[in-house]
Amino acid sequence: MPIILSRRAVLLTGAAGAVTLLHPFTARAAAGQAHLRILATTDLHCNIRPYDYYADKGADTLGLARTATILDRLRAEAANSLTVDNGDYLQGNPMGDWAAHGGMAEGDVHPVIAGMNAVGYDAGTLGNHEFNYGVPFLERVNAGATFPIVCANFARTLGATPAEDDLWAKPYVLLERGLTDGAGQTHPVRIGVIGFVPPQILQWDRANLEGRFEVRDIVEAAEAWLPAMRAAGADVVVALCHSGIDTAERQPMMENAAYHLARVPGIDALITGHAHSTWPSDAYEGEGMDPATGRIHGVPAVMAGFWGSHLGVVDLMLTRDGDRWRVQEGEAALHPIAKRDEAGKTVALVGDYAPAMAATEAAHAATLDYIRAEVGRTDAPLHSYFALVADDPSVQIVSLAQSWYVAQLLKGTEHEGLPILSAAAPFKAGGRGGPDYYTDVPVGPVAIRNVSDLYLYPNTLCAVRISGAQLKDWLERSAGAFHQVKAGVADQPLLNPDFRSYNFDVIDGVTYRIDLTQPSRFDMEGALADEGAHRIVDLAWNGQPVRPEQEFVVATNNYRAAGGGDFTGADGSTTILQAPDANRDVVVRYIQDQGTIHPSADANWTFASAGGATVLFQTGPRAMVYLEEVRARGLALDHVGPAEGGFETFRITL
Repeated sequence: MPIILSRRAVLLTGAAGAVTLLHPFTARAAAGQAHLRILATTDLHCNIRPYDYYADKGADTLGLARTATILDRLRAEAANSLTVDNGDYLQGNPMGDWAAHGGMAEGDVHPVIAGMNAVGYDAGTLGNHEFNYGVPFLERVNAGATFPIVCANFARTLGATPAEDDLWAKPYVLLERGLTDGAGQTHPVRIGVIGFVPPQILQWDRANLEGRFEVRDIVEAAEAWLPAMRAAGADVVVALCHSGIDTAERQPMMENAAYHLARVPGIDALITGHAHSTWPSDAYEGEGMDPATGRIHGVPAVMAGFWGSHLGVVDLMLTRDGDRWRVQEGEAALHPIAKRDEAGKTVALVGDYAPAMAATEAAHAATLDYIRAEVGRTDAPLHSYFALVADDPSVQIVSLAQSWYVAQLLKGTEHEGLPILSAAAPFKAGGRGGPDYYTDVPVGPVAIRNVSDLYLYPNTLCAVRISGAQLKDWLERSAGAFHQVKAGVADQPLLNPDFRSYNFDVIDGVTYRIDLTQPSRFDMEGALADEGAHRIVDLAWNGQPVRPEQEFVVATNNYRAAGGGDFTGADGSTTILQAPDANRDVVVRYIQDQGTIHPSADANWTFASAGGATVLFQTGPRAMVYLEEVRARGLALDHVGPAEGGFETFRITL
């Protein structure tokens, strides 16, 4: 007799005491009814193994090999299942860089694809980071997949209608499967899987895509292709949307369009991602959002974290209607691979999935050799625990390398002689990846893994020529990282959790202060929000106030120069240099040239006084090691105590 354990679990005891855990849909399905389970990953970023290549040690919070252990178990609990990936599988750790920079020979299967093949996927879609290494490399990678990869809004050229687009990949696939009903009878079913990528890829990867590819709005593409899928015989439609959840009013070409996609008729299950967040959870709220069932506008949906941190599960109950199937009901849930105990320590919830580990063993060994190659030394630690609240050596070393490189390339050009500034942001800061996700390079040898830790992305170096007025607004955009502060008020929150640290550009070569009593001049998307607001004060170059008409060269990366993040002065039109080298490679060359680097923050930016107001922020627990060092930079900093999720809370007096 089945025992109901919860809404999502039924215990079935069989002969000789054998126990099977079933989903209630499977347990109660009758003849002509069937339970279909959709198992989903997103934003793997080449993290197949539970290994942090930046720290060069094992990690319990990431890796498809861990997620797949849960996946394998949940497959067994359901009579019928489908496994899908929601994109951003290719780039994101040193294994991905090793493969792209010569590790993957012609004819080889990319390690992330090898791992996914071992798990057994049925379909996948593209994410924005798939284009970071160029489309020809992506074509080589995808050729090794044993599953189809679909995308309905990325095209070589756009036609008058979506049906006339010359799409780079198939817009959708119809999977012919056998569906076992509650009576044990197997019937044919057609499962349609369609995919979407953020339209912003043309901006973010302009160097790889401009003039060769086009994109269409996600919802517009869906409105055209979903009826076509049904007409082609799809009984069930699964939408793989590499896009986050934004409940604001719909705008054309939205980056995070999953909320509005759920309104389009014809979707039975929605897989979201891109935002490195989770759903169902309390991270999102709004009309039509139901965290208890995971439904968005009635459609069961999941966002399964990042790096394999969670497995997303959508359970559907199907009813046979003539010779077709229709979805009767559905719900969604998340399954994490790790948790934090009461002391804030990470506890693994599952072990490794052996086939995925075996499929990537050789690539793992080669990646370890790659990351351990020494390029120089540092006589001071490089860490990012306080990079969002004080001038920071981990950011400054990137800025120094960029300025050094650009100065060489501008010699003998019309731009020689202009002041060269450098913009860099702390990629591993703000807590988005958890309390351990910070740069922390000790005194001593600097290896490639450390440089990869300082600079996560395979951007190429660019330089822009901008005015003093544009420079000030560039910094105003960065200053949106902070909440507005009331003068004299104690213990106010400092950091806006929705602001990504990679958009907190620190510009080296000028000095400035940030007045937090002012509202932010720009909104989260980079649009002008308050024309009268000015957080950037005392902006100076060479000890003199920066004039609005004064001209500067700013070293940056291709993402920013092409308009990524929507910064004033960086929209592609101001670019004067598109270097052939990656920013990371420039940092390596700089360290090799110097032999030993002497990283130190010069406090070129600080917070302005706010009448003794105090603000609170959280960072990783190892920040305590560097507390006195940061105080010595002039920051009035105090430790408050532990915070939720394994972080530590600190107080700054302004």
